[in-house]
Amino acid sequence: MATVTLDQALANARQLLNGQPAAALEQARAILDAVPTSAAAHRLSAHALRALNREEEAQAASLAAVSAAVHDEAMIAAALALAENRLSDAEAALRGRLREDATDVAAIRMLAEVAGRIGRYDDAERLLSRALELAPGFGAARANLATVYYKQNRFAEAAGMLDAVLGEEPENPAHANLRAAALGRIGGYDEALALYEELTRRFPDHAKLWMSHGHMLKTVGQQDDSIAAYRRGLAADPGLGEIWWSLANLKTIRFDADDRKAMEAALAAAEPEGDARADDRLHLHFALGKAYDDAREHDPAFGHYAAGNAIRSGQLGYRAAETGAMVDAIIAACTPEFFASRAGAGDPAADPVFILGMPRAGSTLIEQILSCHSAIEGTMELPDIPALALGLGREAKGDGRRWIEALAEVPHDRLAGLGAAFLQRTAVQRKTGKPFFIDKLPNNWLYTAFIRLILPRAKIIDARRHPLDCCFSNFRQHYAKGQAFSYGLADVGGYYRDYVRLMAHIDAVQPGRVHRVIHEALLDDPEAEVRAMLGYLGQPFEEACMAFHANARAVRTASSEQVRRPINRDGVGQWQPYEKWLDPLKQALGPVLPAYPGVPAAFG
Repeated sequence: MATVTLDQALANARQLLNGQPAAALEQARAILDAVPTSAAAHRLSAHALRALNREEEAQAASLAAVSAAVHDEAMIAAALALAENRLSDAEAALRGRLREDATDVAAIRMLAEVAGRIGRYDDAERLLSRALELAPGFGAARANLATVYYKQNRFAEAAGMLDAVLGEEPENPAHANLRAAALGRIGGYDEALALYEELTRRFPDHAKLWMSHGHMLKTVGQQDDSIAAYRRGLAADPGLGEIWWSLANLKTIRFDADDRKAMEAALAAAEPEGDARADDRLHLHFALGKAYDDAREHDPAFGHYAAGNAIRSGQLGYRAAETGAMVDAIIAACTPEFFASRAGAGDPAADPVFILGMPRAGSTLIEQILSCHSAIEGTMELPDIPALALGLGREAKGDGRRWIEALAEVPHDRLAGLGAAFLQRTAVQRKTGKPFFIDKLPNNWLYTAFIRLILPRAKIIDARRHPLDCCFSNFRQHYAKGQAFSYGLADVGGYYRDYVRLMAHIDAVQPGRVHRVIHEALLDDPEAEVRAMLGYLGQPFEEACMAFHANARAVRTASSEQVRRPINRDGVGQWQPYEKWLDPLKQALGPVLPAYPGVPAAFG
């Protein structure tokens, strides 16, 4: 069939769809007899079959259209644009296709991929759900939807979806790896470890599987096995910078000269390859910073830290002014009258204990101590408070960052609903019958007012550490995601200053509602500080809290191995050998530095 004849036949079949679906189906099948790879004809068949209420056959036709899309020049062009990360070109082409035919499931799935790459996960979820309505057997869309759930921190849903995906494609290591990671985020550690053991047995040379296995072993406290898994991954791929950083991130391991030589060689090999190897380079720089720090060679150590931070800062593009503006808006809105007018609103549950503050300020240590108490369960850094606040901002103002404006307009009865939503979302993390549970996401400091309104009986502990130790520790730390402020000395100093001034405001307008733990005081007199914390929480002192390092609970943060040791002062003063480089940090901290641990007069 000539191209023009094919186009005419397709046009005729489309006309027949309106009132004569059986005839349209016959025409579409005639086209397919002549051109079996016509994706348009398969989609026409699906339309006609749906009009005839033959849904199962329609779904099969939609899947056939997906398979045929590999022969469609327009779809090939869109796929090439995606592969080359020309997202605007891909989006334009795919939207054009969907204007012609809104049921093209291949185009819907690819448009969802565009949305996911730019962080529009709500759009991606909606598109993928539509694709699966039209073609429930579309495995690629189901796998994509599982990834979108994971990116949205909906780990239980991701794990459930991946069950179905693996049922159809059991040999796919990427799907199994993601399922194991999702299980780890909801406390399914035994199942996740079993899955990794099976995966690494089947794919012994898959470096990233060994790395993921090492992460999970680290989380559950099997440090020797974790190191062995990381080393197996390096044997398979010595240039995979993330594994070197994973070893460094254990904090308790010391690299030797052979390790430094291997990392320098891997870094040299990655240098000529441009942006394609940027992630390897930044991970290697952070790991080499740790390695030279271990050797007390501070000049090369700082050079590597600075280089790694520069790469990551360029990737993330942190805007310090946005954080400052958000803090300004919260302070302006959160007057004593603001809180008084909402007294009695919110969910009355007293279950949550929030530990917040700067990352690297000792929050994991506090959680480890409190989780040894018979009434308090430790969980992990839960993403739900920011998700609820930002979701409210998007819903009411079209911009998540405007959540404080949206919160000021929320009917009082909805505050209780938001608190209940937090409890419902976090229920999957609670594995014991203890009456209280900890959410130790440090960045929740920005949402302290939100917490106070939706969960007024929840307890809040502010973990605070010396500004130079805390900020330089952040500068030396590479995070798996988020914490964009930490990749520049001035940025991390400004972030710390914004944190202090917001918490000073909360102290002023909600006196006594936040309990502050000064990290150095906890190191100096741990029992007194633990007794004070438990008194604030309304719980009796228990000796088990002083043996926190013996607690075998899983810990996901960068401090996981440090909190499995007795209290020590190893982290105090680590900034001092690097002081000659820290002027940008000191200037950004401003009055916060000389006032520590108190509140600067400028904020009083």
